[in-house]
Amino acid sequence: MRGLVIRNTGSWYVVRTDDGQLFDSKIKGNFRLKGIRSTSPVAVGDYVQIVTNAEGTAFITDIEDRKNYIIRKASNLSKQSHILAANIDQVFLVVTISHPETSTTFIDRFLASAEAYRIPVSLIFNKTDCYDEQDKSYMEAMIYLYNSIGYHCYTCSALLNEGVDTLKEVLKDKTTLLSGNSGVGKSTLLNALIPDLNVKTAEISTTHDTGMHTTTFSEMFDLPTGGQIIDTPGIKGFGTFDFEREEVGHYFREIFQKAAECKYSNCSHIHEPGCAVLKAVEEHIISESRYNSYLSMLDDKDEDKYRQGH
Repeated sequence: MRGLVIRNTGSWYVVRTDDGQLFDSKIKGNFRLKGIRSTSPVAVGDYVQIVTNAEGTAFITDIEDRKNYIIRKASNLSKQSHILAANIDQVFLVVTISHPETSTTFIDRFLASAEAYRIPVSLIFNKTDCYDEQDKSYMEAMIYLYNSIGYHCYTCSALLNEGVDTLKEVLKDKTTLLSGNSGVGKSTLLNALIPDLNVKTAEISTTHDTGMHTTTFSEMFDLPTGGQIIDTPGIKGFGTFDFEREEVGHYFREIFQKAAECKYSNCSHIHEPGCAVLKAVEEHIISESRYNSYLSMLDDKDEDKYRQGH
């Protein structure tokens, strides 16, 4: 039988077959994806083939070719990857200016990975009800920056249901991955988008002003307006997986654009004479925060770096 993986608990997968039946499924035997060393070879959003045995247990026997997927370095085993979701049309990256603060490094790493896999990302600035004037001013500057690069930005207060209707329109009839740091309000936003869902939410840790995990596994939900949304556990750092140093600049849109003007075709944009990227940073055409994120990704061969959110 053919079905869609709608939940991944780490050991079991819930598969919804084409005729609407739900099966708790396991992976059959030593199942490995060709060319991808992953903590889990099957992801929410995968289309799979399942068979059932005499006891009624379902086993996943095959995965259909993916349209796309988004991947990060696994936080437990540096040599492995963690596939966040497969076969998605877009990503909503939920970020917050404070309570907790989402670092620009995290945002840029996520955006670069999505660029690598050709998946459109929109930035959702949540918790606007919490911000003072300084926070709002910083948020406007961030929106200006990411808009200028070509990323859509939206503001909302999921708690007060402000800005949610606009997001519903963007989600309509698409498969969307919802991601972000712990504590940015993904579960609250999900409850606002699907009112009868009642996903568990948690308070922010007042000691560290960081989020506490409420979502413990990935799950796909049907949207009332059509389409699906995939909720994922909050992630602290975003380690890029399997990027070559010379490729990194390709995934920063404005750096890639300026690189065409560099004196040397293999310019690393660090120290070379005639580097158009360095000149653009000096002239504030490319933002310093984006350039610093680029440099941090060049250092990802350091095996411990990806564990950090900053």
